[in-house]
Amino acid sequence: MKNFGLDDLRLVNPPDISRGTEAYGLAAHARDDVLANASEVTLSEIAENYHTVGCTAVTGEDSRRAVRFPFKTPRELAQSLERVDTQTAILFGREGNGLSNDELAQLDEVCAIPAADDYPTLNLGQAATVLLYELRHLTVDQYQIPDIERERASQQDIERFHEYYAELLAASGFEDHRRDRARTLVRRLVGRSHPTDHEVTILMGVLRQTNAQLRHRRELLDRYDEPDDLSWGDPPRLECLWNRHSALTPLIAVALVSSESRIDQENRRRPRVVSVT
Repeated sequence: MKNFGLDDLRLVNPPDISRGTEAYGLAAHARDDVLANASEVTLSEIAENYHTVGCTAVTGEDSRRAVRFPFKTPRELAQSLERVDTQTAILFGREGNGLSNDELAQLDEVCAIPAADDYPTLNLGQAATVLLYELRHLTVDQYQIPDIERERASQQDIERFHEYYAELLAASGFEDHRRDRARTLVRRLVGRSHPTDHEVTILMGVLRQTNAQLRHRRELLDRYDEPDDLSWGDPPRLECLWNRHSALTPLIAVALVSSESRIDQENRRRPRVVSVT
């Protein structure tokens, strides 16, 4: 719960949770707030005061088994709750056998985590983690990971990168009729990748250095009146320069790491978590 911004824990028929008990030990960093502030309630009290969602691994296949059908996956539940303004209680059952049909019949919705057909049951901690992760955009105001959207390099710097890349194509002797296509492909690659300021700065530095080396090579060829034998179709022949002022043409390989789009964090609603034991 605490990992995903939830702190309102209600317990139905709980075991002893005082200091020294198994529950207290397993609560770890949540024992002084989430567990300490947990309250004991009845299932009827929860059903009467909240929009309720019961979690189960066993669902009905069609409307003939209405107690466990229809059901939503955690992701579908998150999308549904985002569109309504209500107080919601998420109910998890017992570790051994979950929620009974009689208990589920009192609740408004059913949620099930898709899993392997031959072993669909998760333990309580795993199920809570998967479900609350999917609800995180409704419960967490700020993540510990950086805001990727704000890290994207400015468009001005990205355009400078494309200018350096165009200069590289020309200086390296890339065929004229293929340059436009090469520039378009790289523009699409960079556009999908949303590189950061630091990534674009490094890439521009590589291209600047490469272009400087190519210009120096060109100057040496002109100074010593040597033919430019470097071709994109054939291996380079630079023997003519080895005994003079050698100029090596570096090759670069650029890999851009795609970044995830930031999830919209508006219209937050904070569900309660109810454990039925």
